[in-house]
Amino acid sequence: MSMQPSRSQPARVSARNRVHAAFPRSMPSFAAMVSIAAVVFGTALAGCAMPTHPDSAAPPTDLYNPAATQLLDDTQWQLTSWTDADGKTRPVPSNPAGSAVGSAAGSAAGAPITLNFSTQGGQRKANGFSGCNRFTGTYDLIDGKLSFGPLASARMACTPGPGSALEQPFLQDLADIEKTGVQMRPPRQLQITLKNGDVMTFTQAAQP
Repeated sequence: MSMQPSRSQPARVSARNRVHAAFPRSMPSFAAMVSIAAVVFGTALAGCAMPTHPDSAAPPTDLYNPAATQLLDDTQWQLTSWTDADGKTRPVPSNPAGSAVGSAAGSAAGAPITLNFSTQGGQRKANGFSGCNRFTGTYDLIDGKLSFGPLASARMACTPGPGSALEQPFLQDLADIEKTGVQMRPPRQLQITLKNGDVMTFTQAAQP
């Protein structure tokens, strides 16, 4: 009996070979794909991050912003400079150690001129030390402008000095305010420009 030559049988493809064909060995692993996605996502976030800058690089605030003036309620201030319309600076008293504000000794030594705002009791009231005597009255804030009602003060005899020289002009000029500016960024300052062109600058005092 003669043997018939066998026909070549097609190679059987195993299930494992089919998987390898569908997913070649060169394809990145799942861990590698997660790593790449994390890098791409982080880069996108970095591109969307808000720029930051120090306070010194920030644009200056608008002193005469009406919203800032509304922040004067319940604050205390000390007069630190008074500049006339022609640019000349008036002597302003400071507060030496041991001087009692409102006393004769304090006035002679140069106790500071102060301006305080309070809303206690639901009414805007102002008080302070005008260089020789204490004063009190009312104030208002309308459309970003500070204004005062009649101011009453004691009548203590004044010792000659910077404070006594400024007392009457100070009280009188508070009735003739042209505009008011407030800088709330440290050092916090209140700037009062008078109708005659003078500028009084106050620095915020420490809260009691």
